[in-house]
Amino acid sequence: MTAPAPNTPVIIGVGFCQEKLDDATASAEPVQLMINAVRDAARDAGSDAILAQLESISVEQGMWQYRNPGKLIADAVGCPGARSILADLGVLQLTPLFNLFDAIAAGEQQIGVVTGGEAKYRELRAKINGQAVSNTVQGDDTPPPDVYHPTPDPFATDVEAQAGIMMPVELFAVIESAIRHSRGLTPDQHRDEIAALYSSFSEIAASNPHAWSRDIVPADEIRNAGGKNAMLAFPYTKKHNSQWNVNQAVAIIVCSYGKARELGLDESRFIYPVSAAQSRHVVCLAQQKQLHSHPGTVLAGQRAYQLAGISHRDIVAADLYSCFPSSVQSFAYDLQLDGVCPWSVTGSMAFAGGPYNHGALDGVARMVEVLRDKEQSQPQYGLTSNLSGIFGKQAVAILANRPNPQGYAFADITDEVAAVDQPLPVTGDYTGPARIAGYTVVFNKDEPSHAFAYCDTPDGARTVVRNSDKLLLQQMMQEEFVGRTITIHADRTFSV
Repeated sequence: MTAPAPNTPVIIGVGFCQEKLDDATASAEPVQLMINAVRDAARDAGSDAILAQLESISVEQGMWQYRNPGKLIADAVGCPGARSILADLGVLQLTPLFNLFDAIAAGEQQIGVVTGGEAKYRELRAKINGQAVSNTVQGDDTPPPDVYHPTPDPFATDVEAQAGIMMPVELFAVIESAIRHSRGLTPDQHRDEIAALYSSFSEIAASNPHAWSRDIVPADEIRNAGGKNAMLAFPYTKKHNSQWNVNQAVAIIVCSYGKARELGLDESRFIYPVSAAQSRHVVCLAQQKQLHSHPGTVLAGQRAYQLAGISHRDIVAADLYSCFPSSVQSFAYDLQLDGVCPWSVTGSMAFAGGPYNHGALDGVARMVEVLRDKEQSQPQYGLTSNLSGIFGKQAVAILANRPNPQGYAFADITDEVAAVDQPLPVTGDYTGPARIAGYTVVFNKDEPSHAFAYCDTPDGARTVVRNSDKLLLQQMMQEEFVGRTITIHADRTFSV
């Protein structure tokens, strides 16, 4: 094997921290979980001494309110001069990692870490137990992060908000209906398929030492509502959803190949970023021409494969972003991975854990472990993916257990995607006939409450309407309504 160029980025260590304590007062706050994960990543790399040499600490914004979490981590692990970086909600979770890869490849730095952490389970236990917990408060005199990545991107359109759509589960369930229709499945057939898919994910989580839940869950317990497994937005029960009540943190240390050699680290454990592509072109769900497939994903995948010099058939492991089943499936179909390899190495965010804003990092970190265990005589390629918003942005990364002869390559394809993914006009005033493009039935406790329907008007616009008729709601869960023509009324309701 020809030695990589000295500035080739390599992942040298991954760290995990997980707590599941009933006593909230004995549980660590989010920044301490991140500190623990960073230290664990250094141990995984084989040298605690590298902590003092970290040049940057990138943190993904969570539900916490730390002013400069990177500074807290830097002081704790012994690199007070490290540059602190904070990426806001809505920034693709893989972007800080891509930025670190690029900085190392460009020779701008030699070593850094990306981390994220949440302690929502701690908060839940505190509420249940009537306990008081708090996080470290950084005063107004605390300097802001050295680098801050904001995002002004919209989450949804005004028309969606006016229809009363508020929860991601509702929006991703709409995408699910479009996937079902595109595959020609009945609602019952489709429910069986996604329940079986998620049951298989629970089996993967059972073998993942970092998974929050390692219980194998039968498909019927996922598919059918009952007990604590409530139906939320048809066809999604709670067990289809990302589990964010976790105490989890992850850290990924990236180093230049030259620096790693200088540190005397074990090269057999190096994992190499081969290629990455991202689109930051935002199109809200109501404006997307196809709800089940996304040009940003298709083009990011094509570019990542091209830059890596491989095809989709060369991927041996994947961790597709799994906030909801429609996310996993849409990525799988658009990246041509159906039938190529399993779609998760973590066991999905439903079982492995779905911390608020760093689940994609967990996928990369677990992929590092999986690729280390693969056969070494030939390069073994793993793919991870990420979205932001409601498939408003997309990212793909390809990793390998051997260096790519062409080195690491990255492409931001935002402009390319924007040229082909023009948003549909959205209207809140249309009345008359329209065709359903996607829909869901939303539940309130055990009862269906109302349906949302995303509809295409005859003049090429998109609108969103709702209906609360109990008989119609039952019918919409038994029969396929995507593709049907309905009548939209002035009060923003619809009838068949």
